[in-house]
Amino acid sequence: MRGVVFDGTQAQVVDDLEIREPGPGEVLVAVAAAGLCHSDLSVIDGTIPFPAPVVLGHEGAGVVEAVGAGVGHVAPGDHVALSTLASCGACADCDRGRPTMCRKAIGRPGQPFSRNGEPLFQFASNSAFAERTIVRAVQAVKIPDSIPLTSAALMGCGVLTGVGAVLNRARVDRGDTVVVIGTGGIGLNVLQGARIAAASTIVAVDTNPAKEEVARQFGATHFLPSADAVRDVLPTGADHVFECVGHTGLVRQAIDLLDRHGQAILLGMTAPTAEASFAPAAMFLDKSILGCRYGSSRPQRDLALYAELYLQGRLLLDELVTETYPVEDFAKAADDAHQGRVARGVLTF
Repeated sequence: MRGVVFDGTQAQVVDDLEIREPGPGEVLVAVAAAGLCHSDLSVIDGTIPFPAPVVLGHEGAGVVEAVGAGVGHVAPGDHVALSTLASCGACADCDRGRPTMCRKAIGRPGQPFSRNGEPLFQFASNSAFAERTIVRAVQAVKIPDSIPLTSAALMGCGVLTGVGAVLNRARVDRGDTVVVIGTGGIGLNVLQGARIAAASTIVAVDTNPAKEEVARQFGATHFLPSADAVRDVLPTGADHVFECVGHTGLVRQAIDLLDRHGQAILLGMTAPTAEASFAPAAMFLDKSILGCRYGSSRPQRDLALYAELYLQGRLLLDELVTETYPVEDFAKAADDAHQGRVARGVLTF
Protein backbone atom coordinates (compact mmCIF):
# COMPACT_ATOMS: atom_id res chain seq x y z
CA MET A 1 0.00 0.00 0.00
CA ARG A 2 1.00 3.65 -0.46
CA GLY A 3 2.34 5.94 2.21
CA VAL A 4 4.81 8.71 3.03
CA VAL A 5 7.96 7.48 4.75
CA PHE A 6 10.71 9.58 6.31
CA ASP A 7 13.95 7.59 6.49
CA GLY A 8 15.87 10.08 8.61
CA THR A 9 17.15 12.00 5.60
CA GLN A 10 14.26 12.51 3.21
CA ALA A 11 10.53 11.89 2.91
CA GLN A 12 9.25 9.93 -0.06
CA VAL A 13 6.05 8.31 -1.26
CA VAL A 14 6.32 4.52 -1.40
CA ASP A 15 3.87 1.86 -2.58
CA ASP A 16 5.13 -1.22 -0.75
CA LEU A 17 4.08 -0.63 2.85
CA GLU A 18 2.53 -3.47 4.81
CA ILE A 19 0.50 -3.31 8.00
CA ARG A 20 -0.40 -5.99 10.50
CA GLU A 21 -3.91 -6.97 11.59
CA PRO A 22 -5.52 -5.07 14.49
CA GLY A 23 -4.98 -6.59 17.92
CA PRO A 24 -7.20 -6.35 21.01
CA GLY A 25 -8.41 -2.82 21.57
CA GLU A 26 -7.24 -1.64 18.13
CA VAL A 27 -8.96 -0.37 14.98
CA LEU A 28 -7.83 -0.73 11.37
CA VAL A 29 -8.85 2.32 9.34
CA ALA A 30 -8.79 2.88 5.58
CA VAL A 31 -7.57 6.48 5.46
CA ALA A 32 -9.48 8.63 2.98
CA ALA A 33 -7.84 11.99 3.68
CA ALA A 34 -5.09 13.45 5.84
CA GLY A 35 -4.17 17.05 6.55
CA LEU A 36 -0.56 18.14 6.13
CA CYS A 37 0.36 19.87 9.39
CA HIS A 38 3.60 21.71 10.13
CA SER A 39 4.34 19.08 12.78
CA ASP A 40 4.89 16.59 9.95
CA LEU A 41 7.34 19.00 8.34
CA SER A 42 8.99 19.52 11.74
CA VAL A 43 9.85 15.82 11.85
CA ILE A 44 11.53 16.14 8.45
CA ASP A 45 13.56 19.24 9.40
CA GLY A 46 14.46 17.89 12.83
CA THR A 47 12.51 20.38 14.95
CA ILE A 48 10.56 17.43 16.35
CA PRO A 49 12.99 14.58 17.05
CA PHE A 50 11.47 11.24 16.09
CA PRO A 51 12.96 7.81 15.38
CA ALA A 52 13.19 6.75 11.74
CA PRO A 53 12.15 5.20 9.50
CA VAL A 54 8.65 6.46 10.24
CA VAL A 55 5.34 6.69 8.39
CA LEU A 56 4.29 10.33 8.66
CA GLY A 57 0.89 11.95 9.14
CA HIS A 58 -1.26 12.50 12.19
CA GLU A 59 -4.39 14.37 11.07
CA GLY A 60 -6.72 12.01 9.28
CA ALA A 61 -10.17 10.55 8.73
CA GLY A 62 -11.42 7.43 7.06
CA VAL A 63 -13.58 4.34 7.24
CA VAL A 64 -13.20 1.50 9.72
CA GLU A 65 -12.14 -1.73 8.00
CA ALA A 66 -11.73 -4.03 10.99
CA VAL A 67 -11.68 -3.96 14.77
CA GLY A 68 -9.84 -6.01 17.34
CA ALA A 69 -11.29 -7.83 20.31
CA GLY A 70 -12.99 -5.64 22.87
CA VAL A 71 -13.81 -2.75 20.54
CA GLY A 72 -17.51 -1.91 20.61
CA HIS A 73 -17.96 1.80 19.95
CA VAL A 74 -17.05 1.60 16.25
CA ALA A 75 -17.62 -1.11 13.64
CA PRO A 76 -16.55 -1.78 10.04
CA GLY A 77 -18.10 0.81 7.73
CA ASP A 78 -18.20 3.61 10.32
CA HIS A 79 -16.70 6.96 9.39
CA VAL A 80 -14.16 8.10 11.95
CA ALA A 81 -11.93 11.06 12.70
CA LEU A 82 -8.58 10.06 14.15
CA SER A 83 -6.90 11.64 17.14
CA THR A 84 -3.23 11.28 18.05
CA LEU A 85 -4.02 10.70 21.70
CA ALA A 86 -3.42 7.03 22.50
CA SER A 87 -4.30 7.53 26.15
CA CYS A 88 -4.63 4.49 28.40
CA GLY A 89 -7.91 5.50 30.06
CA ALA A 90 -6.89 4.05 33.39
CA CYS A 91 -4.13 6.23 34.89
CA ALA A 92 -4.67 9.07 37.35
CA ASP A 93 -4.52 11.75 34.64
CA CYS A 94 -7.01 9.96 32.39
CA ASP A 95 -9.27 9.42 35.41
CA ARG A 96 -9.17 13.16 36.11
CA GLY A 97 -10.25 13.99 32.55
CA ARG A 98 -6.74 14.97 31.44
CA PRO A 99 -5.90 12.40 28.77
CA THR A 100 -3.38 14.74 27.11
CA MET A 101 -1.22 14.23 30.20
CA CYS A 102 -1.35 10.43 30.05
CA ARG A 103 2.25 9.26 30.26
CA LYS A 104 1.46 6.12 28.30
CA ALA A 105 0.35 8.30 25.38
CA ILE A 106 3.62 10.22 25.11
CA GLY A 107 6.89 9.08 23.58
CA ARG A 108 6.08 5.42 23.02
CA PRO A 109 5.95 4.96 19.23
CA GLY A 110 4.76 1.60 17.98
CA GLN A 111 5.76 -0.21 14.79
CA PRO A 112 2.63 -1.58 13.11
CA PHE A 113 4.08 -1.03 9.64
CA SER A 114 6.77 -2.87 7.74
CA ARG A 115 8.55 -2.50 4.43
CA ASN A 116 10.66 -5.23 2.89
CA GLY A 117 10.59 -6.96 6.24
CA GLU A 118 11.85 -3.92 8.15
CA PRO A 119 9.58 -2.43 10.86
CA LEU A 120 8.64 1.26 10.56
CA PHE A 121 7.63 3.56 13.37
CA GLN A 122 4.22 5.18 13.64
CA PHE A 123 4.20 8.97 13.98
CA ALA A 124 2.06 10.37 16.79
CA SER A 125 0.36 6.99 17.26
CA ASN A 126 -1.45 7.74 14.00
CA SER A 127 0.50 7.75 10.68
CA ALA A 128 -2.36 9.05 8.59
CA PHE A 129 -0.17 9.37 5.47
CA ALA A 130 -0.84 5.74 4.63
CA GLU A 131 -3.71 4.02 2.88
CA ARG A 132 -4.39 2.09 6.07
CA THR A 133 -3.39 2.65 9.64
CA ILE A 134 -3.97 1.06 13.03
CA VAL A 135 -4.95 3.14 16.05
CA ARG A 136 -6.04 2.38 19.57
CA ALA A 137 -9.80 2.30 19.96
CA VAL A 138 -9.84 5.51 21.97
CA GLN A 139 -8.32 7.33 18.98
CA ALA A 140 -11.12 6.48 16.55
CA VAL A 141 -14.09 8.79 17.00
CA LYS A 142 -17.27 8.01 15.07
CA ILE A 143 -18.57 10.97 13.07
CA PRO A 144 -21.66 11.48 10.90
CA ASP A 145 -21.29 10.19 7.34
CA SER A 146 -22.52 13.58 6.09
CA ILE A 147 -19.24 15.29 7.01
CA PRO A 148 -16.84 15.16 4.02
CA LEU A 149 -13.81 13.13 5.02
CA THR A 150 -11.48 15.72 3.48
CA SER A 151 -12.87 18.20 6.00
CA ALA A 152 -13.22 15.75 8.88
CA ALA A 153 -9.52 14.93 8.61
CA LEU A 154 -8.63 18.36 9.99
CA MET A 155 -10.61 17.82 13.17
CA GLY A 156 -8.03 15.43 14.60
CA CYS A 157 -5.22 17.95 15.04
CA GLY A 158 -5.75 21.53 13.87
CA VAL A 159 -9.29 21.85 15.20
CA LEU A 160 -8.70 19.92 18.41
CA THR A 161 -5.56 21.97 19.11
CA GLY A 162 -6.78 25.44 18.13
CA VAL A 163 -10.39 25.40 19.22
CA GLY A 164 -9.50 23.28 22.24
CA ALA A 165 -6.84 25.75 23.37
CA VAL A 166 -9.54 28.42 23.50
CA LEU A 167 -12.35 26.45 25.10
CA ASN A 168 -10.46 23.98 27.29
CA ARG A 169 -7.15 25.58 28.25
CA ALA A 170 -7.67 29.35 28.15
CA ARG A 171 -11.41 29.09 28.85
CA VAL A 172 -12.11 32.28 26.95
CA ASP A 173 -15.33 33.85 28.22
CA ARG A 174 -17.99 36.05 26.63
CA GLY A 175 -16.70 39.57 26.08
CA ASP A 176 -13.01 38.68 26.52
CA THR A 177 -10.34 40.16 24.24
CA VAL A 178 -8.12 37.83 22.22
CA VAL A 179 -4.96 38.23 20.14
CA VAL A 180 -3.83 35.44 17.81
CA ILE A 181 -0.26 35.64 16.52
CA GLY A 182 0.02 33.57 13.35
CA THR A 183 -2.94 32.59 11.17
CA GLY A 184 -1.91 29.23 9.81
CA GLY A 185 -3.97 26.10 10.39
CA ILE A 186 -3.75 26.32 14.19
CA GLY A 187 -4.22 30.09 14.31
CA LEU A 188 -7.36 29.97 12.19
CA ASN A 189 -8.87 27.44 14.58
CA VAL A 190 -7.95 29.62 17.54
CA LEU A 191 -9.77 32.46 15.79
CA GLN A 192 -12.92 30.44 15.31
CA GLY A 193 -12.66 29.09 18.84
CA ALA A 194 -12.63 32.68 20.11
CA ARG A 195 -15.63 33.46 17.90
CA ILE A 196 -17.53 30.44 19.23
CA ALA A 197 -16.67 31.54 22.78
CA ALA A 198 -18.17 34.99 22.00
CA ALA A 199 -15.00 37.02 22.55
CA SER A 200 -15.67 40.70 21.92
CA THR A 201 -12.44 41.67 20.15
CA ILE A 202 -10.38 39.14 18.19
CA VAL A 203 -7.15 40.49 16.73
CA ALA A 204 -5.29 38.40 14.15
CA VAL A 205 -1.60 39.18 13.61
CA ASP A 206 0.22 37.93 10.53
CA THR A 207 2.92 39.38 8.31
CA ASN A 208 1.21 38.03 5.19
CA PRO A 209 -1.54 40.47 4.11
CA ALA A 210 -3.06 37.80 1.85
CA LYS A 211 -4.29 36.01 4.98
CA GLU A 212 -6.58 38.83 6.11
CA GLU A 213 -9.69 37.69 4.24
CA VAL A 214 -9.65 34.16 5.61
CA ALA A 215 -8.72 35.38 9.11
CA ARG A 216 -11.79 37.59 9.16
CA GLN A 217 -13.89 34.75 7.78
CA PHE A 218 -12.88 32.61 10.76
CA GLY A 219 -13.63 35.28 13.33
CA ALA A 220 -11.03 38.05 13.41
CA THR A 221 -12.50 41.49 14.10
CA HIS A 222 -9.13 43.11 13.31
CA PHE A 223 -6.13 42.11 11.20
CA LEU A 224 -2.67 43.55 11.81
CA PRO A 225 0.66 42.97 10.04
CA SER A 226 2.63 43.28 13.27
CA ALA A 227 2.08 42.69 16.97
CA ASP A 228 3.54 46.17 17.54
CA ALA A 229 0.19 47.66 16.48
CA VAL A 230 -1.97 45.64 18.88
CA ARG A 231 -1.90 48.37 21.52
CA ASP A 232 -3.62 50.69 19.02
CA VAL A 233 -6.62 48.34 19.16
CA LEU A 234 -6.30 47.21 22.78
CA PRO A 235 -4.54 50.02 24.69
CA THR A 236 -4.44 48.16 28.01
CA GLY A 237 -3.58 44.80 26.46
CA ALA A 238 -5.49 41.58 25.86
CA ASP A 239 -7.10 39.02 28.13
CA HIS A 240 -5.65 36.18 26.06
CA VAL A 241 -2.75 36.09 23.59
CA PHE A 242 -2.13 32.91 21.61
CA GLU A 243 1.31 32.41 20.05
CA CYS A 244 0.82 30.04 17.12
CA VAL A 245 4.13 30.37 15.28
CA GLY A 246 6.78 28.91 17.56
CA HIS A 247 9.18 31.87 17.52
CA THR A 248 10.85 32.89 20.76
CA GLY A 249 10.65 36.59 19.95
CA LEU A 250 6.91 36.26 19.42
CA VAL A 251 6.59 34.45 22.75
CA ARG A 252 8.06 37.56 24.39
CA GLN A 253 5.65 39.78 22.44
CA ALA A 254 2.70 37.62 23.49
CA ILE A 255 3.63 38.12 27.13
CA ASP A 256 4.18 41.86 26.67
CA LEU A 257 0.71 42.25 25.13
CA LEU A 258 -1.16 40.95 28.18
CA ASP A 259 -3.54 43.07 30.21
CA ARG A 260 -3.79 42.61 33.96
CA HIS A 261 -4.84 39.05 34.76
CA GLY A 262 -4.12 38.15 31.14
CA GLN A 263 -2.69 34.86 29.94
CA ALA A 264 -0.34 33.93 27.12
CA ILE A 265 -1.02 30.51 25.61
CA LEU A 266 1.92 28.96 23.74
CA LEU A 267 0.89 26.75 20.83
CA GLY A 268 3.71 27.18 18.31
CA MET A 269 6.39 24.48 18.35
CA THR A 270 9.89 25.83 18.97
CA ALA A 271 13.11 23.87 18.64
CA PRO A 272 13.70 21.69 21.75
CA THR A 273 16.65 23.77 22.93
CA ALA A 274 15.20 27.22 22.13
CA GLU A 275 14.85 29.64 25.04
CA ALA A 276 12.59 32.68 25.43
CA SER A 277 13.03 35.57 27.85
CA PHE A 278 10.58 37.94 29.51
CA ALA A 279 10.45 40.48 32.32
CA PRO A 280 9.29 38.62 35.46
CA ALA A 281 8.23 41.86 37.18
CA ALA A 282 5.42 42.23 34.65
CA MET A 283 3.88 38.95 35.81
CA PHE A 284 2.93 40.17 39.28
CA LEU A 285 -0.33 41.61 37.96
CA ASP A 286 -1.78 38.10 37.96
CA LYS A 287 -0.55 37.31 34.46
CA SER A 288 0.05 33.72 33.35
CA ILE A 289 2.00 31.80 30.74
CA LEU A 290 0.26 28.57 29.75
CA GLY A 291 1.55 25.64 27.78
CA CYS A 292 -1.04 23.63 25.94
CA ARG A 293 -0.77 20.12 24.56
CA TYR A 294 -3.25 19.13 21.89
CA GLY A 295 -5.84 21.67 22.99
CA SER A 296 -6.13 20.06 26.44
CA SER A 297 -8.68 17.95 24.65
CA ARG A 298 -10.77 14.91 25.40
CA PRO A 299 -11.16 13.69 21.81
CA GLN A 300 -14.13 11.34 22.25
CA ARG A 301 -16.09 14.24 23.75
CA ASP A 302 -14.61 17.16 21.84
CA LEU A 303 -14.67 15.70 18.33
CA ALA A 304 -18.34 14.80 18.75
CA LEU A 305 -19.02 18.37 19.87
CA TYR A 306 -17.10 19.89 16.96
CA ALA A 307 -18.91 17.63 14.50
CA GLU A 308 -22.22 18.93 15.85
CA LEU A 309 -21.02 22.54 15.66
CA TYR A 310 -20.03 21.92 12.03
CA LEU A 311 -23.46 20.55 11.19
CA GLN A 312 -25.00 23.64 12.83
CA GLY A 313 -22.83 25.90 10.66
CA ARG A 314 -20.94 27.30 13.66
CA LEU A 315 -17.60 25.54 13.08
CA LEU A 316 -15.84 25.97 9.75
CA LEU A 317 -14.15 22.89 8.31
CA ASP A 318 -14.61 23.00 4.53
CA GLU A 319 -13.15 26.50 4.49
CA LEU A 320 -9.92 25.24 6.08
CA VAL A 321 -9.15 23.05 3.08
CA THR A 322 -7.27 25.24 0.63
CA GLU A 323 -6.26 22.45 -1.71
CA THR A 324 -6.36 18.66 -1.96
CA TYR A 325 -3.51 16.59 -3.39
CA PRO A 326 -3.21 12.93 -4.30
CA VAL A 327 -0.69 11.39 -1.92
CA GLU A 328 1.75 11.06 -4.83
CA ASP A 329 1.99 14.89 -4.82
CA PHE A 330 3.28 15.01 -1.25
CA ALA A 331 6.36 17.04 -2.23
CA LYS A 332 4.22 19.78 -3.78
CA ALA A 333 1.86 19.78 -0.79
CA ALA A 334 4.81 20.08 1.59
CA ASP A 335 6.30 22.97 -0.39
CA ASP A 336 2.95 24.79 -0.47
CA ALA A 337 2.62 24.37 3.29
CA HIS A 338 6.21 25.48 3.92
CA GLN A 339 5.72 28.59 1.78
CA GLY A 340 2.42 29.47 3.49
CA ARG A 341 0.35 29.18 0.31
CA VAL A 342 -2.38 27.14 1.98
CA ALA A 343 -4.35 27.25 5.22
CA ARG A 344 -4.36 23.47 5.11
CA GLY A 345 -3.47 21.10 2.31
CA VAL A 346 -5.12 17.68 2.42
CA LEU A 347 -3.66 14.49 0.99
CA THR A 348 -6.14 12.02 -0.45
CA PHE A 349 -5.98 8.29 -1.16
